[in-house]
Amino acid sequence: QLETLEQEEQERLEVTARPVEKRTHMVSHKHGMTVTKTLWEGEAETQRWSCSYSRAELRGLLPEGASLLLLRVLAWQRAVPPGLVFPAIDTQGHLCTSSY
Repeated sequence: QLETLEQEEQERLEVTARPVEKRTHMVSHKHGMTVTKTLWEGEAETQRWSCSYSRAELRGLLPEGASLLLLRVLAWQRAVPPGLVFPAIDTQGHLCTSSY
C-alpha cells in the first residue's frame, strides 16, 4: 500500500535569453490530491493552474518517479505483463493513463 504523499518536479530550458521553467507540485490530502503546475518565463510567473482529484480517481496512480522505477524493474525482468495500465498525471496536470 505505497502512496505518494508529496512530489515536486522541476524542468528548466535555457535556449534563449529568457529561460523557461515548469514546476509541478503534487500534494496528498484527506480527500485526494492536488496538482499545481506553474510556468515561469525569465523571472516572471506567467501561468499557474491547479487540479484536484479524489482518492478513487487516483487509485493505482503511477507518478513520474515510480514510473521510472517500474521501467527499470520491467527491463531487469525482461518482461511486461499484458494490459499493464496505470492512472498517471500528464504534462498539463490532468489525469490520463500510462500503458506499458
